[in-house]
Amino acid sequence: MKAEIHPDYREVVFQDVTSDFRFLTRSTLASSAKETVKWEDGNEYPLIKIEVSSASHPFYTGQNKIMDTSGRVDKFRKRYAK
Repeated sequence: MKAEIHPDYREVVFQDVTSDFRFLTRSTLASSAKETVKWEDGNEYPLIKIEVSSASHPFYTGQNKIMDTSGRVDKFRKRYAK
């Protein structure tokens, strides 16, 4: 591998701003505001704020709505059948 071309792969904390859920993982992303947060282990890690995570996404929270497309298709066919 070539030296000096790969981004830093380091531990960061992601924070869901809608649900205040945080998790520690490794990433190559850099926090734009250079914010840090003290984690449970006593170390400070860069903080990256995100809009959606598994704590707030409707699919994972069970609040997603399933559209009934069969009723709409039948209604369309009745309306435009010749």
